[in-house]
Amino acid sequence: MSDQRIYLSPPHLGEREKMFVEQAFQSNWIAPLGPNVDAFEAEFADYIGVNHALALCSGTAAMHLALLVLGIGKGDRVLVSNLTFVASVNPIMYVGAEPVLIDCEKESWNMDPNLLEDALSDGEKEGNLPKAVVVVHLYGQSANMAEIIQICDRFGVPIIEDAAEALGARLHDLAKPGALGRMGFFSFNGNKIITTSGGGMLVCDDKILLDHARKLSTQAREPVPYYEHTEIGFNYRLSNILAGVGRGQLELIDQRVDRRRDVFDRYRRELDIEGLDFQPEGAWGIHTRWLTCLTVNEAAFGSSREEMRLACEDANIEARPVWKPMHLQPIYEKAIVFGGQVSEHLFNTGICLPSGSSLTEHDQTRVIETIKRLQK
Repeated sequence: MSDQRIYLSPPHLGEREKMFVEQAFQSNWIAPLGPNVDAFEAEFADYIGVNHALALCSGTAAMHLALLVLGIGKGDRVLVSNLTFVASVNPIMYVGAEPVLIDCEKESWNMDPNLLEDALSDGEKEGNLPKAVVVVHLYGQSANMAEIIQICDRFGVPIIEDAAEALGARLHDLAKPGALGRMGFFSFNGNKIITTSGGGMLVCDDKILLDHARKLSTQAREPVPYYEHTEIGFNYRLSNILAGVGRGQLELIDQRVDRRRDVFDRYRRELDIEGLDFQPEGAWGIHTRWLTCLTVNEAAFGSSREEMRLACEDANIEARPVWKPMHLQPIYEKAIVFGGQVSEHLFNTGICLPSGSSLTEHDQTRVIETIKRLQK
């Protein structure tokens, strides 16, 4: 095949990352921790608008620690978004708690505040309120946090924000996802808007919580001259080298968001076709368009979502379905779920298109022309 493969969301690197990594080598700060880690945490906290940040090896590790330091464990319930990647739910199982799945709404594809309220009301009646609500900000867009915060505050349930896909998003009051709940976390996996090749960040305003998470992330060593441990810890810290990559990436985050929004705008203009509907932007905030997502009405467009995906694959273009909802996953098929129909429809009809900030005009044209050829 002559055309080079177009990936969904590849890393986009520059020269600043190399500079910070070279500083790590020159100073011999190769082992975990060091100046880049400290600076990355401070710079990230400043960008998000929180007091404290903890650089970790993954977003999953960050969520795991958030649950632990909030005291969530065996027998507890945690409400979580149904339309998401499985990593948003698995840490609930790590700590022995029970996930309760909350479907999305159509306005932004994020957690439905009405269903959340139903679930909390039921929990209150049963005398079994959840210990936390994990709100996922999907595909680069904040959930309707004003309503969600109001509801959770009424029931006294803390919010953990999964902002793994939403770095750079914001609400119209300029607040940023990840800084709105009790704790928030991010991912720097290779396909995210910024990457450290693999990594994550836990953020919050509560120093006591963050210090506890920091301790647990380094095998929970006590502050004494010898190695003493009074609780189980983990090897979850980010290395000084990878933190250097993150620092260089973070400097350009707003440019990366602007570029992805430009990619989305072109898709929307040139694929303004009956039967194709793009993920809406919630009225409350600014979507990063980390991924451009749309649904395909087969009857109106003339081809199905799966036919579109296969056509892209034949053209050496990576495209993928919208997340398979958690209630349809074999490992969570017995979980309590509120709703499910909206996320199920999105999974059956939704597709994600190449959306990287390094996507060229030529390559985007290839994607657009591949899709247009399917119209009947």
